[in-house]
Amino acid sequence: MTNFTLSATVPVPYAEALPRVRELLGDAGFGVLTEIDLSATLQAKLGVDVPQQVILGACMPQLAHRALSADPRIATMLPCNVVVADEGEETRVEIFDPAAMTSFSSDAGVAEVAADARRRLGGMLEALTGKKDDDAARA
Repeated sequence: MTNFTLSATVPVPYAEALPRVRELLGDAGFGVLTEIDLSATLQAKLGVDVPQQVILGACMPQLAHRALSADPRIATMLPCNVVVADEGEETRVEIFDPAAMTSFSSDAGVAEVAADARRRLGGMLEALTGKKDDDAARA
């Protein structure tokens, strides 16, 4: 199975991790355009209880514009989804790996944008975990 995410698990509760992820996304140059509360949505629509989990739609307009200029179909993969999920005493952060865009477009401009976004998002995970190696962001 192909891995299409960057991920990390941090030893802090969800309520502490979520605002930190938002802050670090901002530090990396990304804004949060959308937020989907999966827990609330599944409860409201299906009556199902699941641990707290949100999808943050992160975007860096400069990168998005460059990617769209290279290949307009990239719009289907924007914004970049960042999942923050409660796992008890820990929190899992899972990010759609921008490098996966290169599987769908062979345009060199898309590859450049994907590499830049991946570097920034990987750095965000490193800042979150305090690790500067592949344990913080596996591809």
